[in-house]
Amino acid sequence: MDVDGGGNKRVFQRLTGPSTDSKHQKVCYHWRAGKCNRFPCPFLHRELHPPAVHPPNGTAPSSSKRHHAFAASAEDHSGPRRGPHHNTWGRVHGGNVGGNKFVRKTDKVCNYWIQGNCTYGDKCKFLHSWTMGDGFSLLTQLEGHQNVVTGIALPSGSDKLYTGSKDETVRIWDCQSGQCTAVIQLGCEVGCMISEGPWIFVGILNMVKAWNTQTNTESSLTGPVGQVYSLVVGNELLFAGIQDGSILVWKFNVATNCFEPLTSLKGHSLPVVSLVVGANRLYSGSMDHSIKVWSLETLQCLQTLTDHNAVVMSVLCWDQFLLSCSLDQTIKVWVSSQNGGLEVTYTHNEEHGVLALCGMHDSEGKPVLLSSCNDNSVRLYDLPSFSERGKFFSKQEVRSIQVGPGGLFFTGDGTGQVRVWNMLADTASTA
Repeated sequence: MDVDGGGNKRVFQRLTGPSTDSKHQKVCYHWRAGKCNRFPCPFLHRELHPPAVHPPNGTAPSSSKRHHAFAASAEDHSGPRRGPHHNTWGRVHGGNVGGNKFVRKTDKVCNYWIQGNCTYGDKCKFLHSWTMGDGFSLLTQLEGHQNVVTGIALPSGSDKLYTGSKDETVRIWDCQSGQCTAVIQLGCEVGCMISEGPWIFVGILNMVKAWNTQTNTESSLTGPVGQVYSLVVGNELLFAGIQDGSILVWKFNVATNCFEPLTSLKGHSLPVVSLVVGANRLYSGSMDHSIKVWSLETLQCLQTLTDHNAVVMSVLCWDQFLLSCSLDQTIKVWVSSQNGGLEVTYTHNEEHGVLALCGMHDSEGKPVLLSSCNDNSVRLYDLPSFSERGKFFSKQEVRSIQVGPGGLFFTGDGTGQVRVWNMLADTASTA
């Protein structure tokens, strides 16, 4: 018999917060797994707040790596370079790190809830929602593709959204009604798709399709051997990452109104799956686990980065930093070293492989990183702290993320579903 009421005391402490007694500082292992059946349970049924980022004396902990501040200007997109010496990457001032702005349950959507027959209701240990956090909202869902969405594009001056998929089609959506207005049959899988000005570029097997949405002209750029996995435009050049490890380059000829092959960049030993341009450089991520840095002027390789130990799925230039993600479950932040080369200044660890990165700003101009993982989730991080402001889930992996105007962003998952989202202000910091 619990004469002193210890059982009720433990329940109260579990719900309201940990006591100073160290035995109550532990989170229930079985609750985390979604199967604790003890009542009352002597351990916490919620996540602990992480310890303070800085020691009580206000000094930062010692570290062998240098940390740099995120640039204040949101309009400076000059790419990686040495920044001010402030210890801000992965740190939060006046707040908590990593997802404590909302109540956590088990980070998995209930399969029975998806099917509409979960009997546990609010007592279910798994999520009965596709979203966690309040910094964004779902506007609509676009249904039509029958396979993974591999590219999303919004050409300038158009009121249409273009999506490409492994179902061998490109779909065109009316941005006002959300209706699909056209389906283009390509006869082979879409490996990637981007827009630049009025142009749409579609990477397919052995070819890049180029469509001008203003003149309704179409070009077929031949030369690739195998699937085209990545595309980017920079310095009036079109770059395509190919299955054989090469990067093909075309230059647009204004006089002839066509794209002319320029050269092929060799260096990667496996397919090039991600490309980005910044700071007069081309950055390429590959299945060979490396990132190569190329000069946009000479098209020569300047540096090879080998800190990842799995496929480099995405690379992103943001202010003076290069961000990269990999199936090795890390997001790395790179900055220029004293000798001019890039080095890792911060590594953010995930519990799952990271598939895609995309950067945007919320309605207050605060930088936000969107990161999709192979647990079917997309996480939203404040930068440079990497404090998690929310996450949302899909039925399958999100392979495509694209930013639109006015705080909109788009995601495409493995089922073929395209979702339209709206980024909101960080209510937790403004409340």
